[in-house]
Amino acid sequence: MQVLPPSSTGGPSRLFIMRPVATTLLMVAILLAGIIGYRALPVSALPEVDYPTIQVVTLYPGASPDVMTSAVTAPLERQFGQMSGLKQMSSQSSGGASVITLQFQLTLPLDVAEQEVQAAINAATNLLPSDLPNPPVYSKVNPADPPIMTLAVTSTAMPMTQVEDMVETRVAQKISQISGVGLVTLSGGQRPAVRVKLNAQAIAALGLTSETVRTAITGANVNSAKGSLDGPSRAVTLSANDQMQSAEEYRQLIIAYQNGAPIRLGDVATVEQGAENSWLGAWANKEQAIVMNVQRQPGANIISTADSIRQMLPQLTESLPKSVKV
Repeated sequence: MQVLPPSSTGGPSRLFIMRPVATTLLMVAILLAGIIGYRALPVSALPEVDYPTIQVVTLYPGASPDVMTSAVTAPLERQFGQMSGLKQMSSQSSGGASVITLQFQLTLPLDVAEQEVQAAINAATNLLPSDLPNPPVYSKVNPADPPIMTLAVTSTAMPMTQVEDMVETRVAQKISQISGVGLVTLSGGQRPAVRVKLNAQAIAALGLTSETVRTAITGANVNSAKGSLDGPSRAVTLSANDQMQSAEEYRQLIIAYQNGAPIRLGDVATVEQGAENSWLGAWANKEQAIVMNVQRQPGANIISTADSIRQMLPQLTESLPKSVKV
């Protein structure tokens, strides 16, 4: 029988078999290092937990904080308070805006919480002001979480009002549809609007009030039914595209009649195309920009969500004019 030399048997384990004392000491050292490392691990009495969180935002331009609290926030809170699984509710009312944050129990799936929030908003519709421009909008996001990504959109040829509209309708909507994205907010907003500056002397001379002008403008933009024509064999519904879009259309708006003659908005006010809020702005690399802040859904993986956004950016930039940079 052939006997192999000692150096060729045992493999890597031979070193430990031939030195039992050193092996034992090494095992004890590893055990002690593990015990010391375990005791040094940071332990929090209140560890960070991603509760299912939904934020509800309602905009009511021109309303004071008191009006927002009583007419918008309070009715919504009464409906939200009846939801099962609600753990905590907080709200903030400011001029023209109401923000309600809803935090649910960990055992409640976020999709179920979303359905309950939508049902509560529907139930509160009749309790909200009738002239509310848009219904409350909710998003699955924790407002305490910082943005996972910030994007700046600039243009050297287009005004910021057009860039804002393009970002809101094309870019932000696409990003918000990515899995894991909870909310996309815009800052530095220059949303396009028609600004009406009343001439107090002209209004007083014609015996009108600012409320008369406001009512005429509001009534002219109501998309209401125009009626129908009923025939012996068919019925036709009447509709008209009478929504005003430009400053020139607003100038021609008839706000009242005096001695049979129409009084137009342009006769008592300066009407011009501009930004909804000219006091807002944002800059990136010394250029005026529209900034997008992207927040994740509670529990979503930050890295995978950010990678998905980066993969979609080339596709989004191709659909934008060449002067617009992201």
